[in-house]
Amino acid sequence: MHDHGSHNHGAVSGKPLKISLAIVLVVMVAEIAGGFISGSLALIGDAGHMLVDSLALSLSLFAITIARRPASASRTYGYHRIEIMAALANGVILIVVAAYIFYEAYQRFSDPPDVQAPLMLIVAAVGLVANIAGIYLLKGASHGNLNIKAAFWHIVGDTISSVGVIIAGIIILTTGWAYADPIIAVIIGVIILFGAVRIVREAADILLEATPKHIDIEKVVQSIKQVDGVDGVGDIHVWTITSGIYALSAHLLIQDRMVSHSAEILEKVNHKLEHDFRITHTTLQLECEACNACADGAICTLSRPQDTGHHH
Repeated sequence: MHDHGSHNHGAVSGKPLKISLAIVLVVMVAEIAGGFISGSLALIGDAGHMLVDSLALSLSLFAITIARRPASASRTYGYHRIEIMAALANGVILIVVAAYIFYEAYQRFSDPPDVQAPLMLIVAAVGLVANIAGIYLLKGASHGNLNIKAAFWHIVGDTISSVGVIIAGIIILTTGWAYADPIIAVIIGVIILFGAVRIVREAADILLEATPKHIDIEKVVQSIKQVDGVDGVGDIHVWTITSGIYALSAHLLIQDRMVSHSAEILEKVNHKLEHDFRITHTTLQLECEACNACADGAICTLSRPQDTGHHH
């Protein structure tokens, strides 16, 4: 076992999320007021989008707070997976938002609303500036954390939405062509949907304990075999605990050596895994002859214990 104590690879400061949430709430109130005064359904729709985003950012913030709780005897991995569940929930919310935008766009094609374009433009421009600030705050943290990435995509969706409202406002102001609004809404919906599907797929992969995308199992096996004293690798599993924290379990077939030499082998294997693949949590079982299950390859098929009335 590679004992690490407490790791903070997945720990992220909640400060950028708090500032982004405050920005979203202020702009949302401004857009609701501006939408009702100008009669712009686009602005009210964008405010609705921001309401969903404020809930999503709150969920992300809650997840980060819970994830910091220490591990316990009943939850030995701690609460890290809360962040992945929040990301999955946010991804699903984004898909619902995209579906709502498509529905609204369809309604507007059949009945384009009369809009006070100047006020619509002013409020949308304020929203755009605020959303760009939110993107700047969350961009760095979103690279290493799926939960923050989900929140980041909400803000990106808002930004694109604001740009869309501005473009629609300019077209309506200059040409009077009301169909600009629903056409741009559909484009916004497609972009939001693209980001949402990616987040849901990534979160589902983590919850299904799929091998992380940047890790090739065959390369991991070959890397471990390069360590002096290791003859084979079996029953290997690699998975993601939460964003940036990767775990591995495997059986190592080693040459018959003293126990002190076995400890050296473990240390070298763990160093290679951390250095080459960023795998920091390992459980390695040492064996001097291959187990029957692992004789045919490195990846074992999981089997349930048979109900035979006795234990192996």
